[in-house]
Amino acid sequence: MAIPDYQTLMLPVLRLASAGEQRVADAAEQIADDLGLSPDEREEMLPSGRQRLLYNRIQWAKFYLSKAGLVASPKRGRFVVTDAGRALLATNPMRIGVNELKDYEGFREFFSGQKSSDDDAAPVTIAPTVETGTPEEQIEAAYQAVQSALRADLLERIVQNTPAFFEQLIVDLLIAMGYGGSHKNAATQLGRSGDGGVDGVINEDRLGLDRVYVQAKRYSETTVGRPDVQAFVGSLVGHGATKGVFVTTTTFSGQARDYVKHLAQRVILIDGERLTDLMIEYGVGVRISRTIEFKRLDEDFFSEE
Repeated sequence: MAIPDYQTLMLPVLRLASAGEQRVADAAEQIADDLGLSPDEREEMLPSGRQRLLYNRIQWAKFYLSKAGLVASPKRGRFVVTDAGRALLATNPMRIGVNELKDYEGFREFFSGQKSSDDDAAPVTIAPTVETGTPEEQIEAAYQAVQSALRADLLERIVQNTPAFFEQLIVDLLIAMGYGGSHKNAATQLGRSGDGGVDGVINEDRLGLDRVYVQAKRYSETTVGRPDVQAFVGSLVGHGATKGVFVTTTTFSGQARDYVKHLAQRVILIDGERLTDLMIEYGVGVRISRTIEFKRLDEDFFSEE
């Protein structure tokens, strides 16, 4: 039989998650058994040849369920049903797909691309519009969906690692962005202070003509409010510093963002979404898995004028 699409796989994935913690690889084996897939079908690969088709579709089914809050990741590489997921299963649904997931606010925000932490951000549609979109629109929508999934995966892996790992990640990112001069110099700066609300200080340029003070908060849910940012700014004043970067894996409250707009010090707030965007842009914690080149007709070549 043909391998079901990722939406058809959402309900089986959620049912497995309700039985206890699962790994995608184990879920793929169980679902393959339930569907009676042949050995060849189990090993069918994506066109890129880099991943099994069934595994990939289950991964996407799990990801979409997680954006709706129906499954959660209690530890690295595992997922389990949430109370919301159990409540949905209790209704004995015949199918779970994108339309059903739109009943959940978290999924609606993800699906529309609306950045809830930034009221001025314009929505970006990330769901493929197969019925109405041109091929280019579908490609762009698919690309945005992959990027969104990558950002979510990056944040999940960051919070599952240690605070020391998070500090090193910040070092790697700042170096990739051109700060600190070298990993050795940056490492001696970041994490050196450890007092007064400052986690570290890093050279803004290779000569060390100016310095940037850094605060890093690795949270899984807590929103960083104005008091935390005020404490950081107070530390900057105490150090006679004029520039600071506050990095968190979650979000900043509106009051915190408003507060830094009118300071004498230059303070940049980097939330989880921007952090992952920067990681992707500067190649920190990610790597290119596949490059696809699109070509257009060269009108000049065919012109006889």
